[in-house]
Amino acid sequence: MPLSAAVDDFQLAYDRHGDTGAPPVVLLHGWPGDRTDMAAVAEELAGTHDVVVPDLRGFGQSDSHDRDPVEHYGAAAQARSVAGLLDELGLTGVVAGGYDVGSRVAQRLAADRPELLRALVVTPPAPGVGRRILGDGPMREFWYQAFHQLELAEQLVDGNADAVRAYLRHFWSHWSGPDFTVADDRLDHLTATYSPPGAFVASVGWYRAGGGVVARSLAETTPDATDRIGVPTTFLWPEHDPLFPREWSDRVGEFFADVTVTPVDGVGHFVPVEAPVVFSRAVAAAAARSGRPR
Repeated sequence: MPLSAAVDDFQLAYDRHGDTGAPPVVLLHGWPGDRTDMAAVAEELAGTHDVVVPDLRGFGQSDSHDRDPVEHYGAAAQARSVAGLLDELGLTGVVAGGYDVGSRVAQRLAADRPELLRALVVTPPAPGVGRRILGDGPMREFWYQAFHQLELAEQLVDGNADAVRAYLRHFWSHWSGPDFTVADDRLDHLTATYSPPGAFVASVGWYRAGGGVVARSLAETTPDATDRIGVPTTFLWPEHDPLFPREWSDRVGEFFADVTVTPVDGVGHFVPVEAPVVFSRAVAAAAARSGRPR
């Protein structure tokens, strides 16, 4: 397992699949997961693409230092680490694929370092939710983001394998589609990853940095047309994600200059895990469609 050069004193663990010189792809996982969320997608793409799959800061085998979350675990910091890895590997014209936290990091990477990217293939969250986040239904779903701000979260979950397993099982069961059941070996792996003392707290550094959907939605403003993300973007919008109803896709064109919303039926929040063929084909299509590297 290679480690990246340090950015802000954080190294990323990553896997690399396929052949150097093939069209490059970087795949970014979500919470509560790690880089193995993307294993089946990477396998689908490895025959024709150069696929890089890192653990984000605070996740998996990447560094998880006890630092100010706002400076070191938010979208800008995560994107710096991913950009540093791509720079280190000499990759440009990259298709960035991500879901959940990984989607937000990919979007920030497109805003900050567009010259690295050829296209985005992401799932929600997407900008444009606004104050709809305060509705009764959404707030019943997003309770965990407020909970993650509390010291109580650390006291109840961190370092407790049984609590970690129960907590992760809830999200992998509740957020997934009706035909998906998280496998015991998958849950075993994630429990082992999130159970060491400090691992759970590091993983929620994203939320403590203000990276959650609630904080972002209430603070967002519509950019001028010239400030929209210019990297061609595909949103794969699942049918059964309780966090992000499809009607929330109505304003993405206000934030992206070139965006397509593609419905993905039958699946929930974990699109790369629940429908890896759909996700990988969208990445391959984006790489082929967008022509020369940016």
